[in-house]
Amino acid sequence: MYSIFRKELADHLSSKRFLILFSLVLLSAVFAIYIAIQTIRGAVSPTSEFIFLKLFTTSGDTLPSFLFFLSLFIPIVAIALGFDAINNERNSGNLSRLVSQPIYRDSIINGKFLAGLAVLAIMIVGVVAIVAGLGIRIVGVPPNGEEIIRLLAFVFISIVYAGFWLALAVLFSVLFRRTATSMLASLAVWIVFFFFVAVIAGVVADAVAPLDASATIDQFTRNASIEGALARISPATLYGEATAGLLSPEVGTLNPALFVMSSYAGRMANPLPLQDSLLLVWPQMVTIIALSALCFAASYIRFMREEIRSF
Repeated sequence: MYSIFRKELADHLSSKRFLILFSLVLLSAVFAIYIAIQTIRGAVSPTSEFIFLKLFTTSGDTLPSFLFFLSLFIPIVAIALGFDAINNERNSGNLSRLVSQPIYRDSIINGKFLAGLAVLAIMIVGVVAIVAGLGIRIVGVPPNGEEIIRLLAFVFISIVYAGFWLALAVLFSVLFRRTATSMLASLAVWIVFFFFVAVIAGVVADAVAPLDASATIDQFTRNASIEGALARISPATLYGEATAGLLSPEVGTLNPALFVMSSYAGRMANPLPLQDSLLLVWPQMVTIIALSALCFAASYIRFMREEIRSF
């Protein structure tokens, strides 16, 4: 497995596909952090808390935040690394040659998945480190110990989130023989989860608990609860909530029903301690980890049971 891991890792890091995607992510991150720095300079006082974390969550008038760009590009890069992991080897005939050697079959899929996950981890850690370095250099405010731990937790959940999309792409690579089909299937799932689930959740919530001009606070709360529960079907929603709780300590709750109580509901005058923030986002983190494990387990079982023929 280690030999396959090293070979796949070298192929990924030297491929033009990865270089182009990494350059795109880095360019978007630099633009986002530039806008965040300009916004922070005009809106945040030197005595404000967690200025360093605001570099990752602050958006401007022309560009969204770095966090939005990362949540957008992580699935794209993960899908690009995994959609042809198995079917490309099968179509080229390399897979039958591999299994004819004294190599365990599970070493193939394990090595490919771990190599893709390592590349994604390198990309996420590298981009976050570059953005953090630029922020410290330009803003001049170094992070404290709690901010560093929050940032490390954010990096961890981002890697797990990338692992879900990589496992999903590998699963489609095992299910479909054509690389184009597996790529389109992976992108279709990403588009549905990222763009349409929130819209569908809102439509269903309005149908089940309709709102009008005379709606009471209980009706607003029920509508928001239904919409939030349905939106959490999407891993993108879970990732957004988890990162918001980690990088925005003033967020006191992730329950969407509480945000209808007042315009300031869900935010606290005193930021949550680190332990409370971790407890707040723990369900989202566990769910993303479980989804990643389920997708990879499905691809692993299917790959171990399928018949491999030489053509």
